[in-house]
Order: sequence, then structure tokens, then C-alpha cells
Amino acid sequence: MKRLAWFAVPVCEVGLLVCLSAGVSLPLPVLLAVEALVVTLVAREALVVRRHYAAARRSGAGRRDALAGAVRTAVPVAVRRLTAHEIRSVGSLVRWAARRTHGVGAGDRPVPYTGPQTAMLYGLLFVAVVETVALAVLIPWPVVHLIVLVLDVYTLVMVLALHAGCVTRPHVVGADGSLRIRYGTLFDLRIPADSIVSARVDRRFPTGGLLQYAPEEDGKDGGVLDLVVGSQTTVRVELTAPAPFVRPLGATGLARVVRFHADRPEELVKAVREALPPAPGVRG
Repeated sequence: MKRLAWFAVPVCEVGLLVCLSAGVSLPLPVLLAVEALVVTLVAREALVVRRHYAAARRSGAGRRDALAGAVRTAVPVAVRRLTAHEIRSVGSLVRWAARRTHGVGAGDRPVPYTGPQTAMLYGLLFVAVVETVALAVLIPWPVVHLIVLVLDVYTLVMVLALHAGCVTRPHVVGADGSLRIRYGTLFDLRIPADSIVSARVDRRFPTGGLLQYAPEEDGKDGGVLDLVVGSQTTVRVELTAPAPFVRPLGATGLARVVRFHADRPEELVKAVREALPPAPGVRG
């Protein structure tokens, strides 16, 4: 409830805009009540940010650190992460156009994982373009047409940005045998070389969302994390100890086994085994 503003304000404003653009005549008291609610919620959150900023400044923090801390305290983590995801995704479009990858250093081996979803994403793009053209012809109201056009263009950009993020942020097998498992800007898990017990090809076809987690049946700390791309995973990595991971909206967990997709799983497994020194005894 105390973070109601971050969800109520957009809903109120979008609802009001849709009603007005569709020609719905709202009584003046209703308009005033909605705007008063929006102003009150925004003012309340602004005061919260100001209070935390002032407290940080009194404790000796610099302006930038104080402002960053105040925003972290006042803005829900899900809102912050979603905003960061979108900014990084749009930035991935520039990186994609420049044919540059992110987080791949000298001696590292990038491993793509976009194969199972590429056709689907381009299909979504085609459908979105057809919808944009069709609605441009069918909608007679200029304001509604403009709103729908903005939403459609935003959808096109976000679908392209999702694909660009996945292309420019591949999995990475480090020169030291470490492993970085990613999905665009939404997920990033770094596994040190000395934490890997085994890596092997393991083809599975789970149903459900992008991230799926199940606790270990034997009661050990950690569990099994599936990072699913195109309804499949192809690599299984077992760890010496549970690795912490962060979900796209900020929730955290521990995984002792990670299953994920790679377009060429045999090459990834071979690269992990070759990069690791023989002493730890990495096995398949």
C-alpha cells in the first residue's frame, strides 16, 4: 500500500486519457477527484524521496549518492529493475547495429542461445506491423489513432530490443573456465570456475515461463534453476555450492543445478571442460 503511487498514477492517467480521447464526457467532479488523487500520490512519494535524501545528506553522503539512495528506498525494486531493463534493451539496439557484444573479453568464448526464439520474435514483429497498418486505416478518431500508433511503435521497438539484447549478450565461457549465463538484459548469472562440478549436454523441454525454480528433493541447500528459451534447455551445470541468482523483478534465490539453453551445447560444454584446469576434476 505504501508504494501505491507507482502503480495507481499510471493507471489513473491512462484511464482518464482513454476516456477523454474516446469522447466520453466525464463530470467535472470526477476529473477533479482523479487529478487530486494523482497529485496527492505523487506529492507523497516526492516527500518520501526528499526525506530520505535529506537524511543521507545529514549523514555526510554526497549529492549523487544521497539521491541514488533515496530513489532506491522510495521506488519499488520491481519498478527500478523494469526501467533499467528497458533502458539497457534500447541500448542493445545500438550495440546490435554496431555488431558489438557485451561482456565478452579477450580469450572469452561467446555462446549464442537465440535460435529457438528468433522465428517467433520476427513473427511477432510481422503481426505488430500488420496491426499498426490495419488500425491506422480503421480508427477514425485522430487522438485515439495517435495513442494506438504510439503503443504499436513502442511494442515494435521493445520486441526488437528484446532480440537485440539476447544477441548482444550471449552466454560467455571465460578464459579462466568461469561461466556467465544470460538472457538479454533480464537475467545474468556468473559462476566462478572453481564452483563448477560438472557440465554436460542435457536436452529437456520444460513448459512454463523463462525462469523456473524447484528446490532439491534431497533437502540440500539450493535447488534446480531452469532458464528456458523456446521451451527447451540443452545444458546442465552442477555446482559445488548454491549460487545466488536474481530474478528479472528482483526476487532472489539459490541454485545448485542450473539448466539452460545454448544453440551449440556441445561446444559450450567442451569449452568449459577445456578452460578448467585438470586438478578440480570436472567431469561430464
